[in-house]
This record gives sequence, C-alpha cells and structure tokens, in this order.
Amino acid sequence: MEDKKLTIALAGNPNSGKTTVFNNLTGSRQHVGNYPGVTVEKKEGFVNYRDYRITVVDLPGTYSLTAHSQDEIVARNFIVGEKSDVVIDIIDSSNLERNLYLAVQIMELGVPLILALNMSDLAEKKGLKINPEKLGALLGVPVVMTIATKNIAMKELLDKAIELYERKHPLERPSIRYGREVEKQLNLLEEAISPYKNITDSYSARWIALKLLEQDAEVIKMAESSPEGQKILKSAETASLYLRRIYGDDPEVVIAERRYGFISGACDEAVKKNFELRHDISDMIDMVLLNRLLGLPIFLVLLWITFKMVFYVSEPFMKALEIVVAAIGQWVGGMLPQGSALQSLIVEGVIGGVGSVLVFLPVIYILYFALAILEDTGYMARAAFLMDKFMHKIGLHGRSFIPMILGFGCSLPGIMATRTIEDENDRLTTLLVVPFMSCGARLPIYILFIGAFFPEEWAGNVLFSIYVVGIIVAIVLGKVFRKYLFKGQTGPFVMELPPYRMPTMKALLIHMAERGGLYLKKAGTIIFAGCVIMWFLSNFPWNPRYAKDYDALIQKAEGNAEVVSKWEREKAMEKMEKSYAGILGRILAPAFRPLGFRDWRLGVGLIGGVFAKEIVVGTLGTLYATGDTEAEGDQSLRKALKRAKRSDGTPYYTPLVAYSVMIFCLLYLPCLATLAVIRKETNSWRWPAFTFFYTISVAWVISFMVYQGGVLLGLG
Repeated sequence: MEDKKLTIALAGNPNSGKTTVFNNLTGSRQHVGNYPGVTVEKKEGFVNYRDYRITVVDLPGTYSLTAHSQDEIVARNFIVGEKSDVVIDIIDSSNLERNLYLAVQIMELGVPLILALNMSDLAEKKGLKINPEKLGALLGVPVVMTIATKNIAMKELLDKAIELYERKHPLERPSIRYGREVEKQLNLLEEAISPYKNITDSYSARWIALKLLEQDAEVIKMAESSPEGQKILKSAETASLYLRRIYGDDPEVVIAERRYGFISGACDEAVKKNFELRHDISDMIDMVLLNRLLGLPIFLVLLWITFKMVFYVSEPFMKALEIVVAAIGQWVGGMLPQGSALQSLIVEGVIGGVGSVLVFLPVIYILYFALAILEDTGYMARAAFLMDKFMHKIGLHGRSFIPMILGFGCSLPGIMATRTIEDENDRLTTLLVVPFMSCGARLPIYILFIGAFFPEEWAGNVLFSIYVVGIIVAIVLGKVFRKYLFKGQTGPFVMELPPYRMPTMKALLIHMAERGGLYLKKAGTIIFAGCVIMWFLSNFPWNPRYAKDYDALIQKAEGNAEVVSKWEREKAMEKMEKSYAGILGRILAPAFRPLGFRDWRLGVGLIGGVFAKEIVVGTLGTLYATGDTEAEGDQSLRKALKRAKRSDGTPYYTPLVAYSVMIFCLLYLPCLATLAVIRKETNSWRWPAFTFFYTISVAWVISFMVYQGGVLLGLG
C-alpha cells in the first residue's frame, strides 16, 4: 500500500530554533536549492512516519508575513500558494509575545496551524509558566511544548500534524477584531473585493482588505492586475485616509497594535508570569488600573465621574434648548388657526413631543464624547479585563462584558457583538442580558426625572446608581440563565488589551457626531411618528361628550381670566381622559399602581417607549402640553411633572416614585428594533418573545421592591 503524502511548512522568527527542529525531523534526508525567480534558499526534507510520506519545508525566518522582504513574500506565498497541508510555527517561548505576532498573521490566513513552543526550558528559567492547553484553547490551535536542542517532543509534533490534517473540522479560532472604526472600513473593502473571484481565489476577501490597509506591496500589485483593481485601490485609499484622520496614525500601526493587544490578552490568561515589557508605559499604568484591589474601585469612580460630568456640563445647554423649543412653539402656534386640529398637531404633537426629546441632545452628545474617551484611550478593554474573573465566577463568559459595555451606547451593536462568542450557551445568555444595560435612548428619561425631583448635587449620583442597577441585574440574571436555562461550562476567552493611546480630538468628535447623529435620525423618524400617533390617541375623539357645557361656562365667565382659565383647564383634562390615550391609561393604571405610578399619562408613555425609549419623554411632552393642570406659559416638562396633582391635591410624583419610574424604564422591554435584532441573531421568534415577557416581569418586580421598600423605610 502506497504511503499517504503530507506537506508540513515550518515557519518562525529568526533564532527561534526552527532549523534545529527541521534537522531533528528530517535528519540527512534534505535538499537545498532556491525558490523560483529569487535568491532565497529553499530547504526541503523528508520523513516517513506512521503511514505517511511527509515533506518538511523549512521556510525563511521572518518576523511577519507583511511583504516587506523577499523572505516574507516567499514564506507567505508558500503557505497559501503552494498549499502546505499543515504549518508548524516554531516559537521562542522565552519571547512569547513577540513571536506570537507571526502566529497571529498565519492564523489570519486561515490555514491549519500548530504552535511549537520551543526553548520551553529557557522560558521556565525566566519564570514563565505557560499553560499550553489553555493557550491552545484561546487561540484555537494545537500547542506543543518542545526543546529542539534536546530533541524533545518531535514525534508529538508529527502526531499533531497528522491529527490536524485528518481532522475534518479544524479547531474553532477566535476572530481578531481591530476596533469599531477599522472593522467598519474592512467590511466596506470586503464588499468591494468579494465579487471578483480572480482576486479571492487564493486569499479571503477580509485578508486582502486587511493587507490593503497595511499597504502590502504584493497585494496592491495583485489588485492592480485585476480589471476592477483601480476601483478597489481607490476604496482602500479612502479607508486609509479616514483611519488616519481618526487615529492620527497609519492603519498599519493601528492594526499591529490590535494584534499585540490580542496576544497580550492571550498571554495574560495562559501565562502565570510574564516579564516581557513590550509596552512599558502601558504596563506601568496597568500596574495601577488593573491592580487586584484598586482596579474595580477605580473603574467605578471613573464611571461616577463620567455621569457627574455628563449631567453638570449638559444642564446649561438643555435649559437654553428648552427656551428655544418653547419660543418656537409659541411662534408657530400664533401663525396657525387658534383651537384647530392642525395647531394642536404641530404645537403639541410635533413641537411639544419631538421638541421635548431634542432638549436632551446635549446630554446624549456629551455622554457619547465621554464614552469615546474611555474607548479610544484603551481603558474600556481594561474594564472588560477587570470584570473577566468576576464574570467567570458567576458563570458568564469573559467576552460577555464587551457587548454589555457596548449596550451603554445602544443595545443593537451590543447584541450584534455577541457573534464573537463562540459557545452558543454563552452567546444566548449574553444576548438576553444586554438589554438591561442602560442605552443612550433611556438617558432623556433619567435626566427628565432627576432634574425634576432630585437636588442638583445628587444628580450625578442618582444617574450613576441607575447604571449600576442595570449591570447588577444583568449579572444576576446571567447567573440564573447559565444555571437553569443554558447549562454547561463557560468557554475560554482571549481578552484583548491594546496599548494606551492618546485619542485625537477629531476621532472623539467623529464618534460623538456619528452616535449623536443616529439619535437625531431617530428623532426625525421613529420618535416623530410615535409622537404623532400619541397626539392622535390623546386628542381623539376631537369633540367628546363633556360632563359640562364648558363653552357656555367660558362665555359666561368672559372678563374673569381666572375663572375662564379654570374652565379651560377642566375641559382639556376631561377631553384627555375621554381620549383613546386616556381610556388606555386607565385600563393600565391598576397594573402600575403598586409601583407608585398614579399618573395614567405615564402608562401611555411607557407603551410609546416600546417603539423607542425616547418616546416616553415625547409622549409626556405631548400629553402635558394639552393638559397641564396649572399651565402658566412655561413649556418645561420638568415643571409640568412637578406641578401635576391628583384630584385630592396630592402630587403624582415624588423622588421615590421618580426613582421607581426610572428603574422600570431601565429594565422593561427593549425597543422593537432590539427585539427584531434578537430575532435575526437567533433565527427564532422564541427568544424575542421570551425577552418581551421576562423583561417586563423583571422590571415590574424590581420597581415594586424599590417603591414598596422605600415606603416601608419612610421615603415615600
């Protein structure tokens, strides 16, 4: 029976012991020549092992696969172009992080790969205790500890190569992410490249896009030879210019830093002691920020400072916008027929509703600016690292914290980020708890109620506490889901730790503008539509049957402004109570009463929040524009809420009720867009339906505990 054939390529940095491994495997059965068309030496050897005739190729020693030298081009072309069956990367274990950079680039090619951690005895002498099983699980590749100078573990290398070659389904590898901005440009380039099969025959579209951003000369030549090459290169140039503006550095540098961040994360998990100081400044900062005792308190203090700053900085701008919105409402109202449906729609529905949401633009933009600072400096990755061990203890995946952090901006990207979690149970658990992270859409609700019912010096603390409650609820429910719903072990996780960077003002402003722009777009579409619908529900039927003949009473009291104002207010309130919104609010009222919600208008607003959370504020703005019980020309929704009273003269809202409202808005079901994304990500209606019911239940229970507990403590 003829021997089966197998080709193994040996890759590695210079001085990693690669040639010694090659000699150990092949002995005297070697052939030395040159690669076609170049002066680079080509070494081949042969070994018969088990029932295989194995060809071993010693590739030129290189530090990377970017085409900066002939050695790198030859090594890369052989790995992909000549289709080696298995690549063994020989790594100097005593310089693990530096050597793993080449391994990561080979991983990006998608070829079968084994890591030979050579010189493992030297690594041990330096105090590095490497866990090969854990490192292999994190990187998704087999790892073998070798000592080539003593001919140790050579047969194990061949065994692993044969196992990998025969395995029909290779190990699942983690996808290396290069940050939001780089990934966005990579996706655009992939779309431009994918249609051209002549380019993607040998390399994936993502890999080509990556190399174009790295200005790889060989890949640029390959693109130029394509009929559509100039179009692709133009797209790559546009992407590179955009990234330079954002980061203030070449994309190649940013990509390299992300790779090293990925490597640092893997080493932090799999190596007990790591004395390599690749990023001296980063490591010195991390000694404080990632300290076992100080790290988490520092993280919480930074969040607290962020929310205090957001509230105080935005307050003057919000007050100015309130004045502008009120002035626009009065000016437009004066130009339209008095008492007409058109005037009511424009002034109360559009300006009163959408305007009450737009007032919170400053706080949205300032929050996104603050979050961009934390992300762009590299601190957010550290926050995830700090939470990693804690997340593992409660049964959540370490990678879960990253989608949860993204959820602070918007639940949609947070849920989509769960795609990076390989284990299905971990992914579903994370996906179901991300909606509890307080997204930017809920922020106007908090600012509205905090500004109305809490002293200014408490504002930042109250806002901070809301976000902390969301994190705690997400973590507790994650534990419950992992214990009862998605049983099994939590998978390994590579925590990416990019080096600290000084963010550019341009990048921060772009991030702020992009995310704030989404809020504005929502205000002009979903929120606008929601406010118009709520205006219709609160104003129709247009002429209901009143309990009194208000028109006659108003006419009779003409000349007495106080009495006229009283009858007008009573008429407006009765009209609203008999409207479709009033009927709906009274139907819902018993369900909300145990939570302290006595204002039926709030129940209507919460229904509007199903479309988008900002509509809660927009709806209250619309309803209070029509029925403010003590309107004095002041359009401020905050003041309207503070003045709102029940028929017995007691206020609808107190600080305790306001806090209960904010907790409910934090936890009750996410917007329809989020439910749609859950449906898309899970390919099932089961999980959106589950999310719909369980989030409402959780919100009701916790708001009930907050309100009733506060009453028992005498805080009501």
